[in-house]
Amino acid sequence: MTAVRPEAAEPAPIPSPSGSGSASGPAQEAGPLAGLLVIDLTRVLAGPFATMIMADLGARVIKVEHPATGDDSRRYGPFAPDGRSMYFARVNRGKQSLAVDLKKNPEQVAALADRADVLVENFRPGVMDRLGLGPAALRARNPRLVYASVSGYGATGPRANEPAYDAVIQARSGLMSVTGEPDGPPVKSGASVSDLSAGVYTFGAVMAALVGRGIHGRGTHVDIAMFDATVSFLEGNALAWLADRTVPHRIGSHHPNIAPFGAFSAADGQIVVCVGNDSLFQAFAAALGAPELARRPEFAENGARSANRVLLTAVIEELLAADTCAGWLARLEAAKVPCAPVNDIGQAMTDAQTEARRMRITAGGLELPGQVVKMAGYPDPQVRPAAPELDEHGDAIRAEFGL
Repeated sequence: MTAVRPEAAEPAPIPSPSGSGSASGPAQEAGPLAGLLVIDLTRVLAGPFATMIMADLGARVIKVEHPATGDDSRRYGPFAPDGRSMYFARVNRGKQSLAVDLKKNPEQVAALADRADVLVENFRPGVMDRLGLGPAALRARNPRLVYASVSGYGATGPRANEPAYDAVIQARSGLMSVTGEPDGPPVKSGASVSDLSAGVYTFGAVMAALVGRGIHGRGTHVDIAMFDATVSFLEGNALAWLADRTVPHRIGSHHPNIAPFGAFSAADGQIVVCVGNDSLFQAFAAALGAPELARRPEFAENGARSANRVLLTAVIEELLAADTCAGWLARLEAAKVPCAPVNDIGQAMTDAQTEARRMRITAGGLELPGQVVKMAGYPDPQVRPAAPELDEHGDAIRAEFGL
């Protein structure tokens, strides 16, 4: 357990990598966020994902849960053979659990926040203020506190108080309208991108706020909305509308402005090919055994290929039908054309790159996705601490903080 600094003490600086060694090689004892105390009042995914990254990087994260129910995701599948939720285990690994009824004992959270560096919560806007635990109240007691709020629509705007889940945000943000095949209905992304993008933004914003605190000597209130995060991820689709009010539509796995760029059918399945410039298209055409494609006016440069994407796709798939996915991938890889098989999840989780990057780790005896952030001079352990049982650390924390 990392010791908590006295309230009056200066914050320890966030260490910087030395620049020597490798991210998975010899490392210091602790992660770059060692010494940081984070109070985690979040549930389900967006907030817990942000604080999981902090815990993985060495912060001490105290997860505050309702004494009777705990985090809702404790009851979400898939489940391990011993009954533990894999969902909960993944985003709460390495944290400590303290059970507190916020309505009955809000002063216990206030006492934790008095000595904390960061507090993250994902209640609807206004709930924490009604409990006396809002950013103004807690930062008045601890001006150095970085207080982060994560919600569906943020603390301002006409939808601030509306409930939201990932699919709701994907729908309202427009993301769902451009996901799927042209002749099919809108579909949700296969992953909870609205929750996860909000979690990544929360992590980054908290780190920026801590840097700002080191410069200016004060904390701040971070306000992150799942809606904002998803709108920011619309990328070219939003830009197309902003440019000339063109409403983008679904085009499957293809790119609206680059061609060929997407999934293409071969004799026994699909492969993904991404040709980002004209010289790469020449290499691609040669690998297909049809170098003349690069000389055809309708395919000679990217603008023409994008305008003729349907025709180009038909020509490519007619050529690809002559061999298997494996055969074409071997040719394209040899020609340095960016390509990949369309792996299923099992193939992705056992890919050699997954293994090499430690993107499959063990925590509490469960196999889980690993940590994305790799830093030279800091550990990226293959075995990580488990997610806590409800109130597993309650007695020790209550004694430590005098609750």
